[in-house]
Amino acid sequence: MPLFDKLAITTPAFDTLTRIPDVHTADGGNVAPTLTISGLPDGTVELAVIAHDPDAPLPHGFTHWTVYGIAPETTVVDASTGRQGPRSFGEGYFGPQPPAGHGRHHYYFWVYALSRRVDGAPTREQFLELYGDAVLEQARIVGTYEN
Repeated sequence: MPLFDKLAITTPAFDTLTRIPDVHTADGGNVAPTLTISGLPDGTVELAVIAHDPDAPLPHGFTHWTVYGIAPETTVVDASTGRQGPRSFGEGYFGPQPPAGHGRHHYYFWVYALSRRVDGAPTREQFLELYGDAVLEQARIVGTYEN
């Protein structure tokens, strides 16, 4: 028996490195995928989820979703979970929508197990700067999309 579980994030919507279904894209239904989280490390006080496209033609890529204040006993995350925070433009979930002709983009859905609570609703960049030292463990699932 292992000494600890490994933090994991999965979704019934897609397998890693496969195409994200249209219903979860801005070109389709723009519905946040349901994420399943398991294997929290000891000492987890809060979870955070960030969806990010590093392939976007912007200096820091494009943040599609930030969710803070997720209780550690939470195993399923969707658009009604936690505090919906800022994305690159606006708040809440905004699905994949790369620029026309820009090719396939990779969308990273990260879960962070944190040793302390996140105050407010920082941007992705602020979160990584202010809470990087509180990350006990992180995991991701990566989907792709091109229009």
